[in-house]
Amino acid sequence: MMIKSLLAAAAATLFTVGASAQTSINLANYKLSANFALDTLGGMGLEASAVTYARDRGTLFFVGDEGLGVVEISRTGQTLGSMGFSNWPTASSNHDAEGLTYLGNGQLVVAEERLQDAFRFSYVAGGSVALRDADFVSIAGTVGNIGTEGISYDPRNGSFVSVKQDNPQAVLAGGLSFAKAGGVSTMTALFNADAKLGLNSLSDVQTLSPIDALAGTAAADNLLILSLDSKKLVEINRKGDVLSSFDLTGVTSQAIEGVTVDEKGVIYLVAEDSGTPNSRLFVLTPVPEPTSWALMAAGLGLLGWRARRRP
Repeated sequence: MMIKSLLAAAAATLFTVGASAQTSINLANYKLSANFALDTLGGMGLEASAVTYARDRGTLFFVGDEGLGVVEISRTGQTLGSMGFSNWPTASSNHDAEGLTYLGNGQLVVAEERLQDAFRFSYVAGGSVALRDADFVSIAGTVGNIGTEGISYDPRNGSFVSVKQDNPQAVLAGGLSFAKAGGVSTMTALFNADAKLGLNSLSDVQTLSPIDALAGTAAADNLLILSLDSKKLVEINRKGDVLSSFDLTGVTSQAIEGVTVDEKGVIYLVAEDSGTPNSRLFVLTPVPEPTSWALMAAGLGLLGWRARRRP
């Protein structure tokens, strides 16, 4: 147990030191460490299109783009509960749930792609929520199947970031207030996404501020952008400069559409079934760099020295 604790402490320390010295989490240092099949749940779990991490619960939530409901799972993909969606607004003909983010205290926000509306609701396992009665806000005007594909909450200041898929691509940031009759959005484009990112489409977004080791660093302001069509996960700053990337080509043939991150910097991706029996959860974890191993080796050496000096 002491060895495991020492290794964990060394890894955490190195991640913190690296974050302080760098302005990037460096996706090149990540590897695919696990993948899990997600339950189909009568179709609710087949079209996984967005995922979000609930820190105060230590769990993940995902939603399918057919808008049937939201599913709570463990970080290893086990189903913990679900909540159905009912009574979408009449303007939503496709119920195209493509964005999901967690606000804390059981509150979630789901974004409908074509309406480009975001709906806030409280999760109740086994329950149902009538979205036409939920507090909501319009991020932008109604479009076709090229609208809001992802949304992410920034717990530092309560702001949001969202992405629009294409024609044009857009990365928006700002405030969202929610109300029964429709709240107010101050979301504006951060940069010209078509010109800056070089991606074929934008599929989801995740703020990096929830990572504990990045607190107080420039990297905490960075974003993860997922592109289904380019099969890439990229880390960018708020100017749109690409800082690092992860090639998803060899991960799966299924359509990866959602990304989130936990407080330790572990990245979670969800892919829809794409003709296979199940949607899937993929886990990316950072690989220790040589300096990390040096710290761990030094720690283990100290542990051995202490053991030899015991009477």
